[in-house]
Amino acid sequence: MKKTNLYVAGALLALCAGSLFATDDQKFIHTASTPAFETDFTTAAEKTVNAVVCIKSYVSRPQNPYGNAGGMDPFGGMFDFFFGNPQQRQQRPRQQERKSEPVQSGLGSGVILSEDGYIVTNNHVIDGADKLEVLLNDNSTYEATVIGTDEATDLALIKIDAKGLSPIIFGDAENLKVGEWVLAVGNPFGFNSTVTTGIVSAKARSLGNSHKGQMSIESFIQTDAALNPGNSGGALVNLKGELVGINSAIYSNTGSYSGFSFAIPTTIVKKVMTDLRQYGTVQRALLGISVIDLDAKMAKEKNITATKNGVIIASVSDRSTAKEMGLQIDDVIIAINGTKVANNAQLVGQLSKYRPGEKITITYIRDNKEQTKTGVLRNQQGNTSITKKGDFSELGCAFMKLSDDTKRKLGISSGVQVQGVKNGAFRDAGVKDGFVITEINNYSVRSSDDVERIYNAIMKSDDEDKVMFLTGLYPSGRKYYYAVNLSEE
Repeated sequence: MKKTNLYVAGALLALCAGSLFATDDQKFIHTASTPAFETDFTTAAEKTVNAVVCIKSYVSRPQNPYGNAGGMDPFGGMFDFFFGNPQQRQQRPRQQERKSEPVQSGLGSGVILSEDGYIVTNNHVIDGADKLEVLLNDNSTYEATVIGTDEATDLALIKIDAKGLSPIIFGDAENLKVGEWVLAVGNPFGFNSTVTTGIVSAKARSLGNSHKGQMSIESFIQTDAALNPGNSGGALVNLKGELVGINSAIYSNTGSYSGFSFAIPTTIVKKVMTDLRQYGTVQRALLGISVIDLDAKMAKEKNITATKNGVIIASVSDRSTAKEMGLQIDDVIIAINGTKVANNAQLVGQLSKYRPGEKITITYIRDNKEQTKTGVLRNQQGNTSITKKGDFSELGCAFMKLSDDTKRKLGISSGVQVQGVKNGAFRDAGVKDGFVITEINNYSVRSSDDVERIYNAIMKSDDEDKVMFLTGLYPSGRKYYYAVNLSEE
């Protein structure tokens, strides 16, 4: 039996015509209403090809032997990206003492979001690059700058200095139906503006987190449209030529197309792109629960007869939205704001549409009776504040006060414990949940206020390299030191 590998494919998203970032005088998202014949692909292709670009990434160092679109390691890890092993890229130094001429290290696709040059692509297409080159369908070439990235959804926003471009039109991925025709547009193997067709074979598909440990937000559109290396970041469109997803991964035996393709739905793409443009980082709203998909065995064990689909709450965090709403373990969530939730992928997909501070209504089953509760979503730090790039929330975790018993067991007089490490500077530095900080830059730490005060002092300093040097220990008693880089790359 052949080992089946999940590879991150390639194809940038062909987003909507008009501007993606809505303001009072500029609307980013437009909706098309042009009818199309059921099996006529020409209209969709004509509307899409000029909105999809080719993205070439360059590094100023010797090229990874497997770091190009045509040279994958056939014996690599199960979920290695088309553009080389992500761990290898992350471990490479950003600069070398001898800086060589930039060499091409990757090839992918992107989708034009606005007339003035905003483009969406996959994070893995541009990750680790020192230079990005964008080739339009008319063969004009531009150098791109990175506006923001989001590893959790594998999306990135870049920009070129251009005017009068042809942005794609956004469609509604939630209205997409299984069995509906779709087109994938991208640059497989470097062949510009290649169009392939298929049907939607499933929605809200989760591939698991094993292929990318931090890529935790998954609610993919599954299709049988052919994707190959170079398609990553490209567009998945319906027969009206409306963007419904950003092509991101394939499931095959070889790494080239022979199985299924997966795209990030526009419901997630629009939210992430808008956040990156407005705030520089994604606003992640949390409900504060862990869940398990409901199946027939579990329904029988827990005597759940009122529903066959949903997610069972396995735990509820303190000081969370779920706790405030009165949700309990064994409640079965079946809808969010009226949209049905049949599994964890759909739950995550729905929550990813909202920001901290927004209200949400949960429909759930308790004791085989349907109930609803409304609450306000919070961020990772447990409040409703908007996170901006460069502010305290960008550390990506919460800081909990230590109990006297914990301090006694660890033999310390003060400190704060790190909790809920997700995307942010602490995770990038390797800090794990449970780490107890006793000092930062040789200053004693007694509360989260101390952490924020030291952080603000560092960010306001004139030092070019802004670093938090953490001293502390884990509950096991083992001492650790971390250097948290706060400098913008």
